[in-house]
Amino acid sequence: MKLQPDATNGTSITGYGQGWVSVNGQKFTSNLYVNAQGGSTLWQCPGFEALLPEHFDLFVDLQPELIIFGSGERIRFPHPGFLQNLYARRIGVETMDTHAACRTFNFLAGEGRRVIAALLL
Repeated sequence: MKLQPDATNGTSITGYGQGWVSVNGQKFTSNLYVNAQGGSTLWQCPGFEALLPEHFDLFVDLQPELIIFGSGERIRFPHPGFLQNLYARRIGVETMDTHAACRTFNFLAGEGRRVIAALLL
């Protein structure tokens, strides 16, 4: 699906489909995270079954107010213990399927929120 983001000077997800996401027109086929405050980066997480607390801890230094976790084609929640470091720093986490996470990220980023989309493809 191609998205038509609102006018923004920041990062936006411009399209997605099965196994891919496009950020500012650049297509990715590997897991990634998208920071509304500064671009996209490959996420060194092999997949949902391989999730560890460290995969979420790396977002602490980026100081988001919210992380949108896209768990893949269907919604799957990470172990609550993996998110404790984020919660302790008052960083919220919302879990949804990856396509919903893409749409939600664009909406929140368009509002100027400090949001990160952590996306499993």
